[in-house]
Amino acid sequence: MSRLRRRLAERLKEAQNTAAMLTTYNEVDMSAVMELRKASGQSFEQRHGVRLGLMSFFVKASVSALRAVPEVNAEIDGTDIVYKDFYDIGVAVHSERGLVVPVVRDADRKGFADIERDIRSFAERANSGGLAADELEGGTFTVSNGGVYGSLMSSPILNPPQSGILGLHRIQERPVAHDGKVVVRPMMYLALSYDHRIVDGKGAVTFLVHLRDLLQQPAVLALDT
Repeated sequence: MSRLRRRLAERLKEAQNTAAMLTTYNEVDMSAVMELRKASGQSFEQRHGVRLGLMSFFVKASVSALRAVPEVNAEIDGTDIVYKDFYDIGVAVHSERGLVVPVVRDADRKGFADIERDIRSFAERANSGGLAADELEGGTFTVSNGGVYGSLMSSPILNPPQSGILGLHRIQERPVAHDGKVVVRPMMYLALSYDHRIVDGKGAVTFLVHLRDLLQQPAVLALDT
């Protein structure tokens, strides 16, 4: 095992051994996000020099959900709960060397373009080992997108000492009920794994519903930028 793989194995096992880990699921209709990207993607790239991807929507929506449910952005320190008033969002990146989780610092203060630039830079440097140690430390929450590899459903493992991780999955057209009719919509399953020692089921459900509602009205996220 490489040093990176050994460290990853240690942290994943640490999370399973120490946290009371539980996963709650929901789903989101991605129609509005896809339409917004289609309508604005070209002008966005011309203005900012970077593509408008999906991850910036999820990072911004996660920040809003963390504000609504602050215990998901907290961690346990001995017998204390430490609440964070900042939002450093880890973004899981798969590289040839293994999984790394670089951190988008102060995501609450960044716009979509800044977040997309950060993520693109992380992805470009992950395979070459060009990520600095401090870029991989200190995140308060993590977003992991297994959907880019075709995953339809999974339960992500916490990145200790964080208390929450959001798993994204493949967008798949499915029949759903809407206004009393069956329609076909691009749907995505969302999975929130959390430390049940400090995050209750109500908080987890509230987090996912808040996230879902924002993604189904993405203009609200743009206005908040």
